[in-house]
Amino acid sequence: MTHDLRARLLSEIGKIVLSREEEAGLLLISLLAGGHALLEGVPGVSKTLLARSFSKCLGLDFGRVQFTPDMLPLDVVGGFVFNLKEREFEFRKGPVFTNILLADELNRTPPKVQSSLLEAMQERQVTVDGHTEKLPTPHMVIATQNPFEFRGVYPLPEGQIDRFMVKVSLTYPTRDAESAIIRRNMTSMDESSITAVISREELLDALRFVGEVKVSDEIIDYISRIAERTRNDPRIVLGASPRAMVHLAQGSRAKAYLDGRNFVIPDDIKSLGAYVLTHRIRVAPDLALKGEAVDPLSLVKGILDEVTPPR
Repeated sequence: MTHDLRARLLSEIGKIVLSREEEAGLLLISLLAGGHALLEGVPGVSKTLLARSFSKCLGLDFGRVQFTPDMLPLDVVGGFVFNLKEREFEFRKGPVFTNILLADELNRTPPKVQSSLLEAMQERQVTVDGHTEKLPTPHMVIATQNPFEFRGVYPLPEGQIDRFMVKVSLTYPTRDAESAIIRRNMTSMDESSITAVISREELLDALRFVGEVKVSDEIIDYISRIAERTRNDPRIVLGASPRAMVHLAQGSRAKAYLDGRNFVIPDDIKSLGAYVLTHRIRVAPDLALKGEAVDPLSLVKGILDEVTPPR
């Protein structure tokens, strides 16, 4: 029933966002797999527009937080306020209590505020002064960040980055795509033209079906061998975590479901590996001193090519 969800979603997003089909597909995979997504790119490449359009297509509750250096954690998760009428403190929920939260320019805020999302992203709950509130289902954080070379940036710590299932780099569009974008923006774009392509009930069914996709022991062993390879490579000082490999397996189940299969194949692992693993490994710093130009993406792709998949 929902196997054509990807085609419907891409068609609807295409009304507003041009030339971002692959990125939108990765957001959908992450949502169906119960994960979060990190979008990186220079300003003006449609990161925010893509996230906002994605949520509109799904008919889910959407919240946005524009992160700035002067924010406090309570601006994100909420906190206790005094109710003058009842003469007692009550918990007031922050913007994180939504289905899809756009954490815009997450790396422009200090680590204290960044860390306010850690519990929400992992345990799907928020705890303030011993009081715990569950987040709605589904719940997904789509964060955007500027490149580290930009001013006013606080790099995300490893523990934060590891909670994102996928990292998607939005590059500049091709010349033809950019020409189409310019033409479209010469007239006003009506974002209200985007309508939901799936009901909340259908989406919950899809989440359940993804959980039923089979992952064979051979595929699990394949994923484990990829993890081991990232940890034993002398060019890598920080290999992929067990959580990263769980994310890879879960994301592959979502991809298999969208492809109309109820089982994962090695190609699912290979096609998602770069998006799941690249932001989690750390390249040995002395390689640059030796004149070896090695980046995480090329390392991950090389490892995926080297590890023999099951037949």
